[in-house]
Amino acid sequence: MSAADLHTLTGAYVLHALSDEERTEFERHLEVCEACAQEVRELAATAGRLARAVSVAPPAHMKVEVLRRVATVRQLPPHTPAPGKTNGRTGRGRQLPRFALAACLAAAAGFGGIAVWQHQRADEAATRAQEARQQSEKLARVLAAPDAKASTGRLSDGATGTVVVAKSLNQAAFVAAKMPEPPSGKVYQLWFNDDGTMRSAGLMNPARSTEAVLLEGPVDQASGIGITVEPAGGSDEPTSDPLALMNFPKA
Repeated sequence: MSAADLHTLTGAYVLHALSDEERTEFERHLEVCEACAQEVRELAATAGRLARAVSVAPPAHMKVEVLRRVATVRQLPPHTPAPGKTNGRTGRGRQLPRFALAACLAAAAGFGGIAVWQHQRADEAATRAQEARQQSEKLARVLAAPDAKASTGRLSDGATGTVVVAKSLNQAAFVAAKMPEPPSGKVYQLWFNDDGTMRSAGLMNPARSTEAVLLEGPVDQASGIGITVEPAGGSDEPTSDPLALMNFPKA
């Protein structure tokens, strides 16, 4: 298995989807690759959060809502047995008090609301997981492309960056390590360098010091990438001097 292949196995390793042989080889790789080790830690934490998302406690206002509905849920009339009939016991059958019936109905409505709410949370978590999986697959294709070429450079404050270009896919990826946290309310933004004109290539996660990012948009005729610090949400064009300019690796 090539080094490029090993870099793509972080997600499968976290989800215990590797064979014994692959897991052993990948764990040896983790000992010497801090970028993959950091990504494994982050993916494991994310998987834990997704698992908890489908098992949530009822919101604090639910009790108040149930009690409110007790006084508003329409009551069903009590069932009256036909003359001469009983409920199978001697004497008159017992009937559920009206208040208890209302409480049952309100509680059922409340728990139904919880079920719907949990289902929505589960759907949202599943959607996020699917999107993350698709993004990881696209990133893996770039890193593992037969013509993928990489170039590594020093950024600022000890950070390093590696840009990987796959001309056959017209795509590129950027792997950063030891990135300092950006100022509050700011984010790192990546740019394609189109002969001096900067074209947005996406944002980095400000909470991660090590991250692999699939650059947004085609490589086309870009000669490299730039990194700037921008307001949260990004900018249409750079608003600060670049922290780094990196040329694409030569073909």
